[in-house]
Amino acid sequence: MFRSEYADVPPVELPIHDAVLGRAAEFGDLPALVDGTDGTTLTYEQVDRFHRRIAAALAEAGVRKGDVLALHSPNTVAFPTAFYAATRAGAAVTTVHPLATAEEFGKQLRDSAARWIVTVSPLLETARRAAELAGGVREIFVCDSASGHRSLIDMLASAAPEPQVALDPVTDVAALPYSSGTTGVPKGVMLTHRQIATNLAQLEPAISAGPGDRVLAVLPFFHIYGLTALMNAPLRTGATVVVLPRFDLETFLAAIQNHRITGLYVAPPIVLALAKHPAVAQYDLSSLQYVISAAAPLDAGLAAACSQRLNLPPVGQAYGMTELSPGTHVVPLDAMREAPAGTVGKLIAGTEMRIVSLDDPDKDLGVGEPGEILIRGPQVMKGYLGRPDATAAMIDPHGWLHTGDIGRVDEDGWLFVVDRVKELIKYKGFQVAPAELEALLLTHPGVADAAVIGEYDTDGNEVPHAYVVRQPTSPDLTEGEIAMYVAERVAPYKRVRRVTFIDTVPRAASGKILRRELRSRP
Repeated sequence: MFRSEYADVPPVELPIHDAVLGRAAEFGDLPALVDGTDGTTLTYEQVDRFHRRIAAALAEAGVRKGDVLALHSPNTVAFPTAFYAATRAGAAVTTVHPLATAEEFGKQLRDSAARWIVTVSPLLETARRAAELAGGVREIFVCDSASGHRSLIDMLASAAPEPQVALDPVTDVAALPYSSGTTGVPKGVMLTHRQIATNLAQLEPAISAGPGDRVLAVLPFFHIYGLTALMNAPLRTGATVVVLPRFDLETFLAAIQNHRITGLYVAPPIVLALAKHPAVAQYDLSSLQYVISAAAPLDAGLAAACSQRLNLPPVGQAYGMTELSPGTHVVPLDAMREAPAGTVGKLIAGTEMRIVSLDDPDKDLGVGEPGEILIRGPQVMKGYLGRPDATAAMIDPHGWLHTGDIGRVDEDGWLFVVDRVKELIKYKGFQVAPAELEALLLTHPGVADAAVIGEYDTDGNEVPHAYVVRQPTSPDLTEGEIAMYVAERVAPYKRVRRVTFIDTVPRAASGKILRRELRSRP
């Protein structure tokens, strides 16, 4: 068993809004959130006051403890305010990909039993359609303004009393992001107030920020990585979060230059752009002190090229998953120069790990031996919403969460993730479940069978590659038709990027697709 070198941290038994904004009065007029495109700024005092007023208005509208509110928005300075207002009103927040189709959004609404939606006017039609498909949604609010919908801006004037909700941080769910786990279709991950808040405390000894530090939030808040590293963690310690709604390289570089960003949390495609794109040379990025990459594997050579070009310590990595609130490993800021190339870091405080044999899960492996990574700690999720069997398959009776990743640990405690047991595709940090795409492909009348695997393109991104068996009645079905059929029904990041027609899908006697055979095809 491997244990963290850091001292254990006591569980943080506070609602997440208090755990994060508990020092807002101390930070007062310091800038908390800055719109990276137009400069709109909210101070800590404003974020604290605004979220309390919106919570009062939500409670007056009928939001109660135990409700689920769907937060459907790109990154804006209003997103954190809406999140903390919802949790203060007693709701759990299910975060929704802003590019989700109405059908995908509707499935999440139905599965989570969400009764309320907060969205933005450009996404309102999708939200309305999703609400119609799901049923049970009582009201749709908007962060900005839209005819016929109450606005969070108007809610700031609410005179309703601030809700006094008796939350139990140990058992009450704060966030309900959706994850495919090690395989399968997206499932609601129940993360309690204590799990998320304690994970922030666990991360702080290794990687922290404070007043004067400025982090750039370009990774989405709806993703647990962005929610933790770019929203909860910096706002807990008095740093300034500069918010961008999406990644556009020129806008991203200008924001680093103009707002004197000190820390970047990114995914590998952004590291690639920083390392190789000619536009980088046109901007002053000298304020940067560190870059951390997570959400997908980062090539060691690419990391080195990025740090060399930016004249920074080596790009650090972090490791975790939605089901782990999400962090378990990080390269500490004070150890970036000494960390071996390719490591995803060391265990954070209060976290235990086992590396077990792929052939015998009861056999623990030692230093240097690759096996499946198992994690135990206070950040392990409560479970999958409404899926006790899936929860039991993920977390064993002794509390060990089976990550589905293969890793090895060196003699100094650095973890290297070397492969995946799981079949999940990670496209630019977003999860794409092969099973979901396969099920969709099988609805095409010209498709007899289908399998999907991940393959790396020339930019190092893992992309969905569909292997399709045509129906005898559709011998002329084309790759373009398949790609378009999928593209019209899923969010852009889930699109099939390659299509190969085959005679049969290789399967085991059990019916399981033999993806290794597909990967080994010339």
